[in-house]
Amino acid sequence: MPARIIATCNQKGGSGKTTVTMQLAGALCRRGYRVLVADADPQATATRWAASAPDDSPFPAAVAGVSAAGTKVHREVAKFANDYDFILIDCPPAADSPVPQSALLVADLALVPLIPSPLDLWASVGIREVINNVSGINEGLRAQLLVNQCQPNTNLAKEALEVLPEFGLPTCKTMLGQRTAYRQSAVFGTTVYGLDTRPAAAIAEIDALTTEVLEILAAQPAGAQPATVEAQ
Repeated sequence: MPARIIATCNQKGGSGKTTVTMQLAGALCRRGYRVLVADADPQATATRWAASAPDDSPFPAAVAGVSAAGTKVHREVAKFANDYDFILIDCPPAADSPVPQSALLVADLALVPLIPSPLDLWASVGIREVINNVSGINEGLRAQLLVNQCQPNTNLAKEALEVLPEFGLPTCKTMLGQRTAYRQSAVFGTTVYGLDTRPAAAIAEIDALTTEVLEILAAQPAGAQPATVEAQ
């Protein structure tokens, strides 16, 4: 069965695309799936993240740089589709980049990290338009907003969360908090599961997000064989 493809995208920089991509990739690996991170960002943050891992404890998912493919990212990613269960594309943040549109052509799910603030909401409208446009070509594409770096007790976050339904895309039930553990993961080339401190709150968030993504995609458990229909 070809890989399920998730494009993590938002034309607003600093929304946490790479963090979400790498944490989700690691969590899927822990559940037994074969996972590839396709680093489509010219800044190569995902690639550097994985390269920071010690030799005796490499990052759990494979990482491949595909940013040079530009508008042909979808073709480059398709080459790996039969080798993995999941491919996560880390898209660049540039508002004028054609890469997210290319990635969405082959994606099953567009995951849009969004910081709950009015400025971030306004700056993220462009990716909604890209998703809507590509949906006319890729009719199977689904999209979900993911509230990231959330501080739910602040008035700013509360006000932003109240208007989130007006954005026009469904929102994940899971929200990720503003946690040091996510930043530490990048420093050590791992995920929250690999930190010595075992940050319980961050692990619970990533576990919940992973379960939700699997439910959205209705993915089979790792190692499961497709059902067969007996000839009558």
